[in-house]
Amino acid sequence: MKSTIPDNGVPITPPAGNGERQENRQEASLHGEILLRLRDYVVEGNIPDGARVPERQLCEMLGISRTPLREALKVLAAEGLIELLPNRGARVRRLSQRDLEELFDVMAGLESLAGRLACEAITDAEIIAIEQLHYEMYGHYLHRDMHGYFQTNQRIHESIVAAARNEALKIAYANFAGRIRRVRYSANFARKRQRWAEAMREHEAILDALRRRAASELSDILFQHLRNKRMAAIEHLTEPQEDTPASP
Repeated sequence: MKSTIPDNGVPITPPAGNGERQENRQEASLHGEILLRLRDYVVEGNIPDGARVPERQLCEMLGISRTPLREALKVLAAEGLIELLPNRGARVRRLSQRDLEELFDVMAGLESLAGRLACEAITDAEIIAIEQLHYEMYGHYLHRDMHGYFQTNQRIHESIVAAARNEALKIAYANFAGRIRRVRYSANFARKRQRWAEAMREHEAILDALRRRAASELSDILFQHLRNKRMAAIEHLTEPQEDTPASP
C-alpha cells in the first residue's frame, strides 16, 4: 500500500473542519460498534470452531456492507480469534488441546505477575472501581446473563492488569487474551465442574486479596484461577457437541 505520508512533511490535505471531524468521530464510533458486535458474536460460539465466517449473513445481521465487515475481521484476525484465508474469506480459529494448555499457562503467568504488581501500585479508587465491577458481575451471575457476566469479568481482569502499571505486561496480556477469549467464554459451560459457580467463588477470593493488597496471595489465586479455567476449557472441548448447553 502506498504511504500517505508526504516526504516533505507538509500535510496532503488541510486540517479537517468541524464537520469533517464530526464525521470522522461518527465513522470511528460505527467501526467500534461493528467490531464489538462481531467480536461478541464469534466469542459466544455462534460460528463453530474451524467454520468459515458467513460474510453475507453477517452483513445482513449488522446492516453493513462487505467493506466495514472485512475491516472488523482484520482486527479479529490480529487478535487471534479468526484466520484470514487468501481469496477465500475467513474462518474461526480452531485451538487444539495442546494450544489451550500452552496459552492458558502463559496467561496464568501473566495474570499472576499482574496481581503481584497491582498490589504494589493500585489506588483505593481503583479497588473501589473493581469492587463495583465485581458486584455488577455477581448480578449478571444471579440473572444467568452469561453475556453481561463475561463482559464484566473481562473488565475486572483488564483492570488488574492496568493497575500493575507495566506497559510491556499490558501489551503481552492483550495479545494472548484475544487468542483465548472465545474458549475462555465457553469454559463457563463445562458441565462436569460447574465452572460458572466455581469461577464466581474464585473472584470473591481475588477481590478479598486485592483489598488487602496481599501480593503473594493474589498472585497464587490468579494463577490457580487460570489453571482451573484451563481444565474447564479442555473438558468443554472434549464434551460431545450435542450435549453442550446453548445457555446456562
